[in-house]
Amino acid sequence: MKKSPMFGKLTVLGTGLLGASLMQAAKARGLCQQALAWSRRPETRLKCEQQSWCDGVYPTASEAVADADLVVLAVPVINIVPLLEEIAPALKAGALVTDVGSTKSLICRHGNAAMPERATFVGSHPMAGSEKAGLEFASETLFEKRACFVTPLVDTPAPAVEKILRFWRELGMEVATTTPETHDEIVAHISHLPHILASVLCETLAAKDPAWRNYAGNGLRDTTRIAAGDPHLWKAILLENREEILRAMAGFEEHWQQMRAAVANNDPFAIVNLLEKGKAYRDAVRND
Repeated sequence: MKKSPMFGKLTVLGTGLLGASLMQAAKARGLCQQALAWSRRPETRLKCEQQSWCDGVYPTASEAVADADLVVLAVPVINIVPLLEEIAPALKAGALVTDVGSTKSLICRHGNAAMPERATFVGSHPMAGSEKAGLEFASETLFEKRACFVTPLVDTPAPAVEKILRFWRELGMEVATTTPETHDEIVAHISHLPHILASVLCETLAAKDPAWRNYAGNGLRDTTRIAAGDPHLWKAILLENREEILRAMAGFEEHWQQMRAAVANNDPFAIVNLLEKGKAYRDAVRND
């Protein structure tokens, strides 16, 4: 027996890689009767209108959310809070609102404050991004077997939290619930710090002979893939999660100095010890 959709109308604000993939996945899995969209750029709205998984496109965000049961903000982190404040008056009674932002403390605090009593905001962060951006790279399988954080506040109504948890699970994600502050600490280490390291490595190599890049093997490509991400998007992320990222960088610097000292002191035992610890961690990282 075919199950009923979770939501009548799903509205996604921002139809880049994540937003468009979310609409595709929700329609493919029968999680909504209608998938509606808004995008800031007219050319992106036009592209959405031509997609089979999009049931409607609106010129303003407020019009797009007016009758939505679930609203997902899939815009850059710097735009999430202003957009929440913009759409708040247009939300209907019982509406659920979430986001896909990779920082959570500020967004959850201000997002909750922006909501009218008739609607509820629950922060989310699906760990399903890519160095590629844009609707043309969207895929209905983007969220499958990926991790997702849901970050309610202490006073967030439990039924709303449970429905957001179920939504991400129905998309094939493995969901963890944590506080916004703990989320920001975690992603500073496992997401933001790796991006910084990859970018700084590329920036360092850019000062060398350009021909060197032609000799690179998979090691450099694998290590630096994420450095291809949009610098302006990442600027906003790094500044918004500044304190946790600085702590993560300080921890990395300590271990970097240990390796530097081991090499400088010609200490093979210390070198192997550090390399073995690194290998053990990498071997335990899931590789779906």
